[in-house]
Amino acid sequence: MTEATNGMRAAVDGFGARTVVVLGDLIADEYLFGKPTRISREAPVVILRFAEREVLLGGGANAAHNVCALGARAIPIGVIGRDGAGEELVALLHAAGIPTDGVVSEAGRTTTVKTRIMAGGYQATRQQVVRLDREPAGELSPTTEDALLGRLTALAARADAILVSDYGYGTVTPRVFERVKTVARRANAIVTVDSRYQLPRFGGATAATPNEAELEQLTGMPVDDERSVEKAGRQLLERLDARVLLVTRGSRGMALFERDGATTFVPIHGTDEIADVTGAGDTVISTFTLALACRAAPAVAAALANVAGGIVVMKRGTATVSRAELRQALGLRGEP
Repeated sequence: MTEATNGMRAAVDGFGARTVVVLGDLIADEYLFGKPTRISREAPVVILRFAEREVLLGGGANAAHNVCALGARAIPIGVIGRDGAGEELVALLHAAGIPTDGVVSEAGRTTTVKTRIMAGGYQATRQQVVRLDREPAGELSPTTEDALLGRLTALAARADAILVSDYGYGTVTPRVFERVKTVARRANAIVTVDSRYQLPRFGGATAATPNEAELEQLTGMPVDDERSVEKAGRQLLERLDARVLLVTRGSRGMALFERDGATTFVPIHGTDEIADVTGAGDTVISTFTLALACRAAPAVAAALANVAGGIVVMKRGTATVSRAELRQALGLRGEP
């Protein structure tokens, strides 16, 4: 067994002893499935006959679900509305065995719901036709922000890692992130960040996981080849004052940048014939965070995250990767 494989096995073996607080935007991923029947007389659109509805944990809730599926203890902290979607999210967390002590409800706030309309016949693959997003309006109330700060201080005091999942819906305010860094220093915990739109404001984290398009947008530099990716990655790593930067590159794998100067390009795991990328970033940062929390070398953590990402994109819908699946993919089947 190679040294790298030994490192990955040691990290996976350690997942069960770790606690990860997942702070961020909790989202309900709703799927409505229908079968095409005819063209509407009202407009040139296909009419779908409703078949079924499925709701899954999305956003920060999906990251927490991935942490849990990998065998660690996940503690989500976030905000929901006092509405049906919020109740459904809490029920889904309970069903997955994930505690909800950190979930704050705010009257008058809309729980974030992403509704995907999926169409497909009996023999055809279901395809996403359109997505409808219901989003909260406005900032958190001062009372809600104070409640988040209180839960963060209490629930993250003994965490091994704090994973920040920012989808741009206002949960992780500047005050909340400052408290994240304070609590992490006290607990000697790592802080990892996945931010869809505002990564630069999360400076001082241990690690961040932007994708290649975000890297290009944040640096204003082209990322056409490995040389240009490395130049942009180094600039962003310095700007964030982070220890590690893991850039996901789709079918081209990943690029890992470490503060000490090491750069590693990781080829894609598996095939580039993917089924669905929904939530894949949540799987990547969850695996990466857990491995770093197990004191794995960044290159080992990146390799594990790459394998997990390669597994999850072969699944349809918002999905997770289990520790058993990770072991099997690494050829560690039968290990404890």
